[in-house]
Amino acid sequence: MPPTSIARALTAGAACLALTALSACTGGGSKNHADESLASKEPAPPAQQQVADVLPGMPPVLDPTDVYAADRPGKLSPVVKDFPSRVYVPNTISNTVTVIDPETYKVIETIPVGHQPQHVVPSWDLKTLWVNNDLGNSLTPIDPRTGKAGKPVDVHDPYNLYFTPDGKYAVVMASKDHQLVFRDAHTMKTVKAVPVACAGVNHADFSLDGRYFIVSCEFSAELLKVDTAKMEVVGQQKLDFRGAMPQDVKVSPDGKKFYIADMVANGMWILNGDTFGKPGFLPTGKGAHGLYVSRVSREMYISNRGEGTISVFDFAQGKLTKKWRLPHGGSPDMGGVSTDGKVLWLSGRYNSEVYAIDTRTGAQLARIKVGSGPHGLAVYPQPGRYSLGHTGIFR
Repeated sequence: MPPTSIARALTAGAACLALTALSACTGGGSKNHADESLASKEPAPPAQQQVADVLPGMPPVLDPTDVYAADRPGKLSPVVKDFPSRVYVPNTISNTVTVIDPETYKVIETIPVGHQPQHVVPSWDLKTLWVNNDLGNSLTPIDPRTGKAGKPVDVHDPYNLYFTPDGKYAVVMASKDHQLVFRDAHTMKTVKAVPVACAGVNHADFSLDGRYFIVSCEFSAELLKVDTAKMEVVGQQKLDFRGAMPQDVKVSPDGKKFYIADMVANGMWILNGDTFGKPGFLPTGKGAHGLYVSRVSREMYISNRGEGTISVFDFAQGKLTKKWRLPHGGSPDMGGVSTDGKVLWLSGRYNSEVYAIDTRTGAQLARIKVGSGPHGLAVYPQPGRYSLGHTGIFR
């Protein structure tokens, strides 16, 4: 999260219409590609294990006990298997994206983009990376096959960007506009702008069945529950902590809980998304901000930006088991996990740097200088069949 004086918003990206056969689709601003039918690539689970009443058009749930079953180490989609491995870092103050080679930890390119880029977001079909130019009111597409940026697309107030699980719509978190904007994934035309009675719509994640998603409102200390198909807010609640500032959102592997980082409450809220009742709370560290699930769905890494640490949460035990401290401090923010699951990459929001952290030991592997104000970096490609947005939420 940038300082509160920096305006925020969420962007829309191009995604592909996910029908039963999931026909070939076009990544925004790129040529048509051959059919990469997810339905044909991934067999449906046995009938007795299927999740009932999923969002129509959504690819089958591979494992009802683990929404991240498609994200195993090295399990790259045929769509991305030939893409070079890179770390894309949006620098909000420098108006650039720094590109890092994760094998050498070296900066290989700096790409000029629009005004105040906040996040680099993989499109639903995995073929395009969208740079969310918040104050520039645009999305810059990057072709992850070549690393080249394309012509920006006009999208108002794109602080963050998500995609519905069926691939039909991009959902722009339009923070300044106080809206969730559903846009056609192909044309980027607005389909429905949903006004929200909260301030600072920010981050989100979807339920196991794709029927709803939970949204954090950072400036009014609130949470929203949104019906995906109806494109309507169906629930809203205030967090029980003075000055709370909810940030990143992640669903548990079994889909039964949502975790919401809070950088003022210094921990994460634990919410039953189905009932949308009052959440519990777990302290993790000062400035809790980003949430990242391990490649085998056992742990979640929590970046505590205000104290330069990463807490490790064990899903089965329901508790914190480790805390890693960055040597010489830092401001760990947003990022992602490497394809093999061995490295956690995080931006250093206020230190103009990026951290590479060993997920087995917590040791710092590298500290790399980048532009000013690095924020929502994307590790790409990552395992998974399709992207739900942000810096990489894959199913």
